[in-house]
Amino acid sequence: MDKGKIVSIEDRIPKLKQQRKKKANKRLIFLLMLFFLLIGCIIYFQSPLSNVKETIVTGNILYTEGEIEEISGISYSTNIWTIKKDKIEEKLNALPEIKSSSVSLKLPNKVNIEVEEYKRIAYMVSGNKYIPILESGTELEGRSSESTPYDAPLIMDFDNDKALEKTVKELKKLPAGVYNAISEIHYTPKKTDSYHINVFMNDGFEVAASLSTFAEKMEHYPSIISQLNPKKKGVIDLEVGSYFKEYGSSEGEENSEE
Repeated sequence: MDKGKIVSIEDRIPKLKQQRKKKANKRLIFLLMLFFLLIGCIIYFQSPLSNVKETIVTGNILYTEGEIEEISGISYSTNIWTIKKDKIEEKLNALPEIKSSSVSLKLPNKVNIEVEEYKRIAYMVSGNKYIPILESGTELEGRSSESTPYDAPLIMDFDNDKALEKTVKELKKLPAGVYNAISEIHYTPKKTDSYHINVFMNDGFEVAASLSTFAEKMEHYPSIISQLNPKKKGVIDLEVGSYFKEYGSSEGEENSEE
């Protein structure tokens, strides 16, 4: 090698230049993509693109979708990133008809609200009004109606709060088939039993029972009526054992089912 001549590494290894150029181009492309991504995010967050476009409500029966949306405070002008899910759930759970609720966000601009409502376990008859009673025991006087309801039993003459509370608890224990067969429940207390009731069934039979053991004994109702003549209606007494007395007769006949 001549002493006065200096040869650079790039000249001796031309591939090194190309590799450096490729790395620089990749870095530039990455920085440009990151820049445009940040710009896109800023535009999305600051523009109506991030506003709620759709609210999906599920599980609601007593409340309409519009009512749930109004209570939640969510509208088409609400930015999805400003929504506080726990605050909305707290509002919804404070309603007497709502057992639980769950709010979730579905990007880019959808909100899901799932609610679980308390079931209407019965209707209190008050004059010509029917007041819904929830399975929680809450009476919804504000949602009373003058139209006869058919989705739950009617309860009458209940002037005892403890008896009413006990009735709700017992109805919740009943099998669906037995519960749906009940038409009316009348509170008919006795000196010997402050929890005595008379229950009128959809099949025409009447049941005399005590709330203390109502659910336990009514579980056997389908078996009891299977042994009776469906054309002979009367009272099935479940206070002690199982005893049937036909309407208009002076004597009853013992039923073997207990």
